[in-house]
Order: sequence, then structure tokens, then C-alpha cells
Amino acid sequence: MINPIGSAARPATLVEHFEHGLDAPICLTWELTYACNLSCVHCLSSSGRRDPRELSTEQCEAVIDELRAMQVFYVNIGGGEPTVRPDFWHLLEYAVDHQVGVKFSTNGVRIDLPRARYLASTDYVDVQVSLDGATAEVNDRVRGPGSYAMALRALDNLAAAGFTDAKISVVVTRENAGQLDEFKRIADEHGATLRLTRLRPSGRGADVWDELHPTSAQQRELYDWLVRAGENVLTGDSFFHLAGFGEKLPGLNMCGAGRVVCLIDPIGDVYACPFAIHDTFLAGNVLTDGGFAEVWRTSELFRRLRAPSGGGACASCRFYDVCRGGCMAAKFFTGLPLDGPDPECVQGYGEAALADPARTVPAQRQDHSHRTRPRAAPVPVQIGARPDPAAPPASPCAESPLAGFRVTD
Repeated sequence: MINPIGSAARPATLVEHFEHGLDAPICLTWELTYACNLSCVHCLSSSGRRDPRELSTEQCEAVIDELRAMQVFYVNIGGGEPTVRPDFWHLLEYAVDHQVGVKFSTNGVRIDLPRARYLASTDYVDVQVSLDGATAEVNDRVRGPGSYAMALRALDNLAAAGFTDAKISVVVTRENAGQLDEFKRIADEHGATLRLTRLRPSGRGADVWDELHPTSAQQRELYDWLVRAGENVLTGDSFFHLAGFGEKLPGLNMCGAGRVVCLIDPIGDVYACPFAIHDTFLAGNVLTDGGFAEVWRTSELFRRLRAPSGGGACASCRFYDVCRGGCMAAKFFTGLPLDGPDPECVQGYGEAALADPARTVPAQRQDHSHRTRPRAAPVPVQIGARPDPAAPPASPCAESPLAGFRVTD
């Protein structure tokens, strides 16, 4: 780890260690492919079509070798839908055989009973099944027709195979914020753990964020629900901005970008944050910049992110120590300054910042959406209406790399 921070009289807290960065990430998110059988309206990476430049099997194995040498705790594999990549199961086995734990996120398309039995027999593997509605009506409006049944079938297969403690990963939206008890029931019925994550205005999510992000009243209800749930529901670092209501929530109450987490995309680009795939947060490339370890340890971007910060405009707020100014990605993709308030600041400062006429929303860097769904206009969410049966279905997204990682000072 990085050398301790603090005086001889007071040892550095774990969070202070994290703020100044570690010699290796606790976990990194690795999007193996942008290919996806579905097409979620809020997909962070605008997935759908495969990028022909994606890393080869041999190049992926080399990355795993580096992760093992760096003693990375585990890798959080996503996409796109990672299981549609032909060598996915080989790479999963390669990682496990080289003592690199794997947590992978899936919409369930390839989790049949034989695969579920294989996963149940394998050490160091965790599975997250994405579900964005506790009913097919709510889920399929966002993720696409048939995606609810596909996810439940995967969960049924995992439970039948004896896979213990699968995760159900839910992006909380205005549509499903009232279904938290139902999500918890589904998780309990499958012997799974519920994990909630935040809607970010990135990728296709930028098109629908105004329409889908929870209302102020729903944020308060979500906070109260999470306080009651405690550590029985995972959130990772998704909702630390809600601590502005009062009590700190379980999980890491800070932005871990470039400090304890990062993302590798399908072509080997390394980004500071899994939720911020944009040139502004591009730290390097594993093929052209000396490998992942070199990028992690020497990137100028990461050095700046690990430097001490005074808190900016939020420093005078009495909730700063628990809220930490909120999510860097949420600020960036709504055109707010990175040292300003979170756009969903529960004290109301974000609402005022969003009203600034000088605010400029950055253009999205890339788009891998299926060509049947052009990005010239916002993606229709069809709230309150039945989905168009002809519309393409949905995609997995928004995975928090620290889900399940508990921190105590």
C-alpha cells in the first residue's frame, strides 16, 4: 500500500489511505466487450455492437497475469454482455486458475442450468444478474421486452444449481424506486443478495437521466430504506451523496476514481472511473503505455486525482465529511464543476447548480448502440406506456466495483 498518511500521534484511517491511492486497485472493472444482445436505455457504455479492436484472448491473459502480480483482489467483468464474447468462459477459468477472483455482471442470456452448475462448482467467482424492475412491466420498459423473464430464469438456474449468494444488481430509477421491498423479496427467494446502484448520466443514460433519475422525495425514501436495511443490502460507493440527510451509509463514502478503482475498456483504454468513459478521464492504454501496472502507478491523471483536495464549493457544508461532494461522474456528465455539488445533492445545492445558464453538458465520447436505435434523438423510455414490441431489447450496465466491500475507519 501507499505509505500511511497522518501524524505519529494519529495513524491514518483506512479512508485516508484510499484517498491517496493504493499500489494496486482493490478491484477494477473490466468491460470485455461492447457487444450485447440487449440495449438498455440507461446503459453507461452505450453498448450493443462489438468494437473490432477489442483485446485478443492472449492480450486479456496478459492483463490477468499483471493483475495477479499486482495482487488485485478481484476483477469486476462487465460490458456489454460479457458472456456473449466467445472466449468469456476461458478467460474466467484463466483468471480463477491464476488466483484472480472474478465478479461478472450479466443480463442472464447465457446462464442456463449447465453453466449455473459449472459456476456453482467454481471458487472465486461471483455472479451479478441485472434487473431494473421488480415486475416485467417496469423492467422491460427500460431493459427491453423479455429481459425480465431472462433475468429470472438465470436466477432460478443459479439457485437450482446451488450457487450461493448471487447478486441482483438494480439501477435505482424513478420507475422502480417504489419497488425496493419487492426487489428484496426476489433476492431472498433466490438465496441472493440485493445490490443497489445509482443511475449515472453517462452513455445512453445521458439521454434519459432527466426523466429517470429519482425525485427528491424518492431519494429521501431510498435513504431511509437503506438505513433500515443496513449491511443486508449492498451499495458499494453508489449512494454516499445521500449521507447529506444525516447518517453515513455502509460502503465507501468517497469517490474512489483512480485511487482504489478504475476501468479497463474492451480495447485496453484505462479510465479513472467505471462510470466516466470519456477522454477527460482517460489515463492510458494497456497496450501502448507499458501495461496496466504502469498506467495505474504513473498516470498523470491518477496522480492529480490522488492529490489532497480541499472540498471546493462543498467544503463549508456541514455534511461534507460524509457526502464528500458526491459523484465525480454525475457532476461531469451534467456539466457541473468537479469541485462543486453533486447534481442530486440532497441539500438542494445541485438543483441550483443545474439551473446555471452557463452550464455546458459534454458530448458523449463514443456510441456502440445497435444501429436500429439511432442516437440523433433521445432514447424513448415510454414511461407509463407498454413497450413497442418491435423495439430492440436492453443491456447490462452501471456496475459498482466496490459492491460488497465494507470499510471501517
